Amino acid sequence: MCDRRAALAALLAPTALLALVALPVLAEPASVSAEPIDLPFRVTAMRGPGSEVALAVATSGLLPVARAGASADPKLAPKAVEGPRPVVVVWGEGGGAVIHLDGESLRTTLVGAEAIEGFAAAETPRGAVPGSRVAQDGPLSAYLTGPTRALGDAPGQAAGLTIRERQPIGVTAEPKAVPVATRTLTPGSDQVFAGRAPRIASLDGRPAVIAVTVQGASESSLVVATKEKDAGWNLTARTPPQAGTAPLSVAGIATFSGAGSEVATVRTTEGGGELQLWRLAGSTLTQAGAWPGYAGPDAGEAASLAALLPGEPASLVLPLAGRTALAVLSLKGGAPAERWRIPLPAPAAHGIAALSPKKILVGLADGRLAAATVAP
Repeated sequence: MCDRRAALAALLAPTALLALVALPVLAEPASVSAEPIDLPFRVTAMRGPGSEVALAVATSGLLPVARAGASADPKLAPKAVEGPRPVVVVWGEGGGAVIHLDGESLRTTLVGAEAIEGFAAAETPRGAVPGSRVAQDGPLSAYLTGPTRALGDAPGQAAGLTIRERQPIGVTAEPKAVPVATRTLTPGSDQVFAGRAPRIASLDGRPAVIAVTVQGASESSLVVATKEKDAGWNLTARTPPQAGTAPLSVAGIATFSGAGSEVATVRTTEGGGELQLWRLAGSTLTQAGAWPGYAGPDAGEAASLAALLPGEPASLVLPLAGRTALAVLSLKGGAPAERWRIPLPAPAAHGIAALSPKKILVGLADGRLAAATVAP
């Protein structure tokens, strides 16, 4: 009997080994630490690269000119880096700071409170809802106008979305003012625009302005405005209303899954948040997926709690539920895969920004600013 059992075990052993080898191996996300940056004030506001505040600081002459690294070859003299330097700007009571990269190292320049107030004024154009932020891309800009309390006292709500587009002008001997075409869109019956900053991006092969509307006590929708040849700018696509404890927030717009430009949003609910991915085709926004376990800004919270890491495709950085850790997500293939997890010394609160594909900064609820480095 023992010999028969031994023979049977010998026959089954290779099969069992093959089955074990064939099992998929689920990779755990790598974990990196977020280290606080020493600042002489508590952070209450944060703006990342590409924001109007960051662009104003980067082009103000406040920072030294960024130059390429030195080379042993005398023919390769250091050259000024083209375009505005990516910077993160933070401020609070008593002052502010500008953080940028010098090679792989972070450099901090302290800025006075008055200077910060001047830079912050750049993000709210004349006529916009107080405290709101303009979106700008080349000749196109968009911002919320017409403050309203039609749907309660939630801050930042607006009756209109104003889109301004600078028009081309020919070369003339006399100086001329640049003509600007302006159009203000309304959200629709019994709706207002939520206090979420609009975004400008290319969707479905054409320029688009992305915003959020609210209707009723707890429902919101993602809306897209595009320019039609004969009718000009109009709201041309809208998602179905979704219930939540806060209006939808746009986490990022990029080629995430490889299927063209997509809009990533976060829906906040009582039990946590849900990451969503949307694709535009003509006048239809189609949801490509939804995944629980993430966090977005609460109602009335203006912080940008997400960032993009450039790449092909781009990665998305956003807080996990509870905001005590960040996830660096790849959505290649249409579903999120967590590449990195960044535990935080305090919950994320005032913003998340990426200075490079490897360097991530986050404003914490206790007033500190923390930085983490991930592999590209």
